[in-house]
Amino acid sequence: MVQEKGTISIHTENIFPIIKKFLYSDHEIFLRELVSNAVDATQKVKRLSSLGQYNKELGNLQIEISLDETAKTITVSDRGIGMTAEEIKKYINQIAFSGATEFMEKFKEAKDANEIIGRFGLGFYSAFMVADKVEIQTLSYQEGAEPARWVCDGSTEFEITEGNRTERGTDVILYINSENEEFLDKWKLQGILEKYCKFMPVPIKFGTKTEHEEDGVDEEGKTKFRDVEVDNIINDTTPIWTRQPSELKDEDYLKFYRELYPMSEEPLFWIHLNVDYPFHLTGVLYFPKVKNDFELQKNKIKLFSRQVFITDEVKDIVPEFLMLLHGVIDSPDIPLNVSRSFLQADSNVKKINSYITRKVADKLNELFRKDRKAYEEKWKDIGLFVKYGMITEEKFYEKAKDFALLTNTKGEHFTLEEYNAKVKDFQTDKNGTAIYLYTIDAEKQHSYIVTAEKRNYDVLVMDMPLDNHLMQQLEMKLEKVSFKRVDADVMDKLIEKDDAQTHQLTEDETKKVKEVFEKAIGNGHMKVEVESLSSEEMPVTITMEEWMRRMKDMARMGGGGMGFYGNLPDSYKVTINANHKLVTKILQSDEAHATQLAKQAFDLALLSQGMLKGADLTAFVERSVKVFSE
Repeated sequence: MVQEKGTISIHTENIFPIIKKFLYSDHEIFLRELVSNAVDATQKVKRLSSLGQYNKELGNLQIEISLDETAKTITVSDRGIGMTAEEIKKYINQIAFSGATEFMEKFKEAKDANEIIGRFGLGFYSAFMVADKVEIQTLSYQEGAEPARWVCDGSTEFEITEGNRTERGTDVILYINSENEEFLDKWKLQGILEKYCKFMPVPIKFGTKTEHEEDGVDEEGKTKFRDVEVDNIINDTTPIWTRQPSELKDEDYLKFYRELYPMSEEPLFWIHLNVDYPFHLTGVLYFPKVKNDFELQKNKIKLFSRQVFITDEVKDIVPEFLMLLHGVIDSPDIPLNVSRSFLQADSNVKKINSYITRKVADKLNELFRKDRKAYEEKWKDIGLFVKYGMITEEKFYEKAKDFALLTNTKGEHFTLEEYNAKVKDFQTDKNGTAIYLYTIDAEKQHSYIVTAEKRNYDVLVMDMPLDNHLMQQLEMKLEKVSFKRVDADVMDKLIEKDDAQTHQLTEDETKKVKEVFEKAIGNGHMKVEVESLSSEEMPVTITMEEWMRRMKDMARMGGGGMGFYGNLPDSYKVTINANHKLVTKILQSDEAHATQLAKQAFDLALLSQGMLKGADLTAFVERSVKVFSE
């Protein structure tokens, strides 16, 4: 072979310093790129063999990563199709830089290495992020081909000479520079290979490992073991998402989940994705057990392209409400290396997003129809996904309204349609609106729930993080439905009927009672009103209007535009039961005694709400003890 020296034809400034500098923060991906190239070369020779265009023995096709700490080299070796000297010139020197001019214009705007790696054929050249010199030793599969060697020191100059490889395939040898000697650590490389190459479709060997195997029995009949050195194969070449669901058992899915998330509880269930048209997509999505700390669980879905790990940032590809899921998505049709704005606009991404939404909805509906009892038992865990989806995705809402559940204080579950049928006859107010009573804390609001139950009203438990937003949406979607918290007002006001209670107090008596309580309370944020309630009701009830409480709750959840309400002081309504005998007693007492009675009744109401604290609580206890002593 004639020795040849030349210059890589780049019509702009030297690109290598830019690669090194720009991609520095993501420099570990050089290994992903080189191993991916080796996988491609290996799969090509397998394809040629299957088509009868290569008739020699394929031999052992595994890819090998070698580390030489003394020579400071990392070598990626394959037994793929290899290259001739002419192909090196074409694929390494020319095509790899066909997009160089465009690259030079774009790199300054890019915010992430993944936006440009591969996009401009620069995958191979990512090696120069960590190496002072890169050498290729290769031998083409073609009959009569001669081995070739290519070497480049990170400038635009290269050299091609006769190579020394005797078997079909390619070695890429990286001479690691002083700044990146961290990659000469065996465990560092092992970690990178496991991160990016764990499921690549061709076996990848990285050194050897020690395993224990049985070696007969000892004199006592106990099994003996011996240590053997075996190839350290990094990857599983046929992960479950590449196989047909019919081939797999539940244990296969659970084993894979444990492999991905070794510290997590077992998932509730999973969905196997497999579509060929109008795009290619495979994967497995798992529903994990999720409590209220849902923000902590995001970014657990791993994105692959042809079994090569790309990222766990899958926003835009996966609908927002399903970011809480775990698992794997693999698609060659996702544009991986372009800007996020382009990704959002890409038609395939939109189709994939819609497909995943539909598949999840169909799976949930199937579980609900197939075994409602088991579905209800899982509702505490999956309800968060469903409610999040209903709030954020209109198409998901349309499907989810049939399997979303409402749960009451008795632990009974109802679909939206079932619940409306349950309460419409009892809990419809005089304006024809069905009132859905709810509590966010059944223990704390127990007295209000009891008051509702005495009237045969039903009370829902709405204590999940997104329930405030869901109620807002259901009030817009459902016809003549309003959610009211049990402590948002006295019961007769929450569900107003035509046969309202009346009282016998005169206008002056009503005014006097109101003034007594206002003086006893002494708080401008407590609005006193005298109402006609049943004589069996509490003498004093403290409530916060539904809309104000809901706005404050949404502000605490970070609801957009609700911050204003979150900063407002708490404002309450104090309802005095005009038909309670305490009111008669107050009207018959002198001013000092009336004030004391009013103060005691008000403190009791505060106590029932868990609002009596500190010095006020101490004073109340002392007053109460004093009553017993008199």
